[in-house]
Amino acid sequence: MATANKTAKLPAQLVSKLREALGAGAVLEDASRLSSYESDALAMFQKKAELVVLPANTEEAAAAMRLCAEFNVPVVPRGAGTGLTGGARPVEGGVVVGTARMRQLFEVNETDRYARVGAGLVNVNLTKACAHHELFYAPDPSSQRACTIGGNVANNSGGPHGFKYGSTTRHIIGAVIVTHAGEVLDLSLPSLDPNGLDLIGLFVGSEGTFGLATEVTVKLTESPAAVETLLAVFNGEDGLDRACDAVTDMIGSGLEPSAIEILDKLTIEAVEDSVFAAGYSREATAVLLVEVDGSAVEVSGISDDVVATFKRHGADETRRAASEDERLKLWAGRKGAFGAMGRVAPDLYVADAVVPRTKLRQMVAKTVEICARHKLKLATVFHAGDGNLHPNVCYDRRDTDETRRVVAAGEEILAACVEAGGSLTGEHGIGVEKLGEIGLLFDDQDLRAMGRVRRVWDPDLRMNPGKAIPLNVCTEFGDLHLGEADKAQGEQEDRA
Repeated sequence: MATANKTAKLPAQLVSKLREALGAGAVLEDASRLSSYESDALAMFQKKAELVVLPANTEEAAAAMRLCAEFNVPVVPRGAGTGLTGGARPVEGGVVVGTARMRQLFEVNETDRYARVGAGLVNVNLTKACAHHELFYAPDPSSQRACTIGGNVANNSGGPHGFKYGSTTRHIIGAVIVTHAGEVLDLSLPSLDPNGLDLIGLFVGSEGTFGLATEVTVKLTESPAAVETLLAVFNGEDGLDRACDAVTDMIGSGLEPSAIEILDKLTIEAVEDSVFAAGYSREATAVLLVEVDGSAVEVSGISDDVVATFKRHGADETRRAASEDERLKLWAGRKGAFGAMGRVAPDLYVADAVVPRTKLRQMVAKTVEICARHKLKLATVFHAGDGNLHPNVCYDRRDTDETRRVVAAGEEILAACVEAGGSLTGEHGIGVEKLGEIGLLFDDQDLRAMGRVRRVWDPDLRMNPGKAIPLNVCTEFGDLHLGEADKAQGEQEDRA
């Protein structure tokens, strides 16, 4: 029998009206169903959800948002919950509005190469739906078999092929947005060069703080005529260093593969022991996975140059995928790496920062040193072409002391990346994870400007409070949710 949610503090009238507007099945209240909404994929930060609503379309979403506005209740937008910064974590006294039921494929326009989809459509399903038109949707987060287009928009998600194709923002050309007050802002008509302000460019990456995207218009890309996947194996203590140097050399030489990924020894071992086994060499201390796409002539030339670069940096083995099945298997290993780490420890903290590519080797070594000093187990897998590092710290969140050390190491890693000339995030966003470090990259004037923009979209700061931008910045002109802001800031300080 379902257990009632004893912690609910929401007005009973609001809950009743939401049931009436969306249907009882779209309003989740019992604790057993709410438990899966306590966090996103960063399980380190959890809070019990008091109510979750799952509208099926824009009209239902607008009705839910109007009711939340009527009762002055905060809203937390949520896609598939695959985010890695706590951006979809519930807030006290708030309602989680999920887009998982909005899986519509409204239109595929093969002539103008765009598609209109519901925000809850799973990323990989869009490419599958376009394949017979010889088109695909380029952004490919590692979680693309689960993550949704709306969530990708919120976090400006990247992926292995971001080196050539860029992150989500380059591929979003329209959206239907439900505002904080429940108004529908229809910007769905595709526009490559918008008249006036580029509201879509501003909205992408706003982490649910500006409004809720319910429909998205995306740019589709022509499927390449040829694709080749290459693997370089590096053995020995300096294997990871040589793999990083090969990446710097490749890019410095003007080569432009579509993807450049590095996996270290612990990651390789975890993958090869899992259902994602890809045939990576167990002797390797690092493997470098490179994909090249384009015309047949272009692919052949670039691939030869990439292999020459591998050899120039002492690769112990080079391999070209001999078939489509082998190519997909190599990529399944890479994209399944985070899941495979469950064999190493029950929890995984996936850091996300960007450094200049010329400093890859230096910064990878720095992350190793930081984790060793904190006595933590580190696995490294990252988008090397973008300089987007993903140090993966394996731990057990039931161990309070180990969790404390993970948080401390994560903060050091982010600080070191910024000091090296990098950024706090390449694709995951800020969420709650990086609020304490945002001052490393932005000064008070920068943050105040961001806070003013946020208030234009959401004057009451009810949209995803305590995420993306420190709320004490946004509340300098006064705010009804100042208590929530203080609480969010206090939780951030408690992590230190």
